[in-house]
Amino acid sequence: KRGRVQVQLERVNSHLEITVSDTGPGIDEEFLPFVFDRFRQADSSSSKKYGGLGLGLAIVRHIVELHGGTVEAGNRKDGEGATFSVKLPIMVVRKPLAPAAAESPRVHPAVNGRVSFDCPPALDGIRVLAVDDEADARNLLAAVLEQCGAVVRTCGSVAEALVVVEEWKPEVLISDIGMPGEDGYVMIRKLRLLESESGRRIPAVALTAYARVEDRLQALSAGYNMHVPKPVEPAELAVVIASLISPSKKS
Repeated sequence: KRGRVQVQLERVNSHLEITVSDTGPGIDEEFLPFVFDRFRQADSSSSKKYGGLGLGLAIVRHIVELHGGTVEAGNRKDGEGATFSVKLPIMVVRKPLAPAAAESPRVHPAVNGRVSFDCPPALDGIRVLAVDDEADARNLLAAVLEQCGAVVRTCGSVAEALVVVEEWKPEVLISDIGMPGEDGYVMIRKLRLLESESGRRIPAVALTAYARVEDRLQALSAGYNMHVPKPVEPAELAVVIASLISPSKKS
């Protein structure tokens, strides 16, 4: 917020150089050698302030190297932010497009409306609460489950979710694990504590990109009924939710 990102493109001999610099806090000097490593972040705890898995810059390096280029990271000389520099070789010849490809309009894949999928179990009327700090993830979950007939509410934080649980009484909870401040483990522990007083237990699914065996065990030990790694097939998610609903409710 209130910062600035500057992108500069210039030709340097036989290369194009793209420089992206910002006015943020910069990169810790001890972390600089690892900034392009997969799953590496300066703060990798599940309650970290910023989202992500530490894959973005690793993907950047991979794509740049596939094009015969290089990418470097560092801090600005004035100490007021970080700088990323991408160097790409200039192509000697640009292949012309085929006449059909040049004339046909490009169509966005989402232009035809909702993405359809087979939804074997009907979730008609099932109240599902989805908790994720990413708005896009919440909207996607809602769209997928509503296509199966579920009634979905979404929350972006643990505090907000616990209020909805008390007022709305969802029948299934889906929660991300890695969220800033209070993470998904805090979510389920607080929920189970509240339930110990009320005697009601909500089936809960940890839908998360933390997909190692130890992550699964930790999620189940914390109180989740199911651990589902991201990305998940929509039909699979519907089946998981249906499996958690009591037989009387399904009928």
